[in-house]
Amino acid sequence: MNADLSHIGVWLFDLDNTLYPAETEFMGLIEARMTEFMQRETGLPREEARALQKRYLHEHGTTLAGLMAYHGVNPEKFLDEVHDVSLDRLSPDLALNAALARLPGRRLVFTNGDARHADRVLERLGMAELFEAVFHIASADYVPKPNPATFARMVAEHAIDAREAVFFEDSEKNLAPAADLGMTTVLVGAHAAASAAPFVHHRTEKLAPFLSAARLKEI
Repeated sequence: MNADLSHIGVWLFDLDNTLYPAETEFMGLIEARMTEFMQRETGLPREEARALQKRYLHEHGTTLAGLMAYHGVNPEKFLDEVHDVSLDRLSPDLALNAALARLPGRRLVFTNGDARHADRVLERLGMAELFEAVFHIASADYVPKPNPATFARMVAEHAIDAREAVFFEDSEKNLAPAADLGMTTVLVGAHAAASAAPFVHHRTEKLAPFLSAARLKEI
């Protein structure tokens, strides 16, 4: 069935593995740079550094948050280094861009990445002009999703009525705080259909056809 999003006036999108498919493996390039950074910072062998990287991600929301908490890492230095990767794996999806352009109301990106990374990726995808703003990790004072305080800060900064907002994410756990605020939630990606979480309201493998088929507010 087509999703009824006729009450939605604010469209929030995660960036990585949401506005482009995970199958590009673009995030793999960034994760490899993170592992290199972890090795250098901790002196651990590669596999142990990668395991610690994943543990920080799981326990703190981002690898960076763990590095800041336990190693005093400068966040800008880390983000500049790990996001310095080729964009060759990304290309515009004309169907998705057209689907985004037809959405009524405001469109924003809500990401745990930094501003420069978001700007580079959106420009590469041909989406830079489709979004009003990006709420990035520095906007959140480096406190990542799914921390509820970060959601509250984003909502306040952009004067969002959560009841009229929908949030698209590839990470299930990041949808829970959105649902708690009253947002409609959509899990995106090949894994979405298997989700049974009650706070996930809609599931789709691909974003473009979902948006194209959704019932929208008439303006």
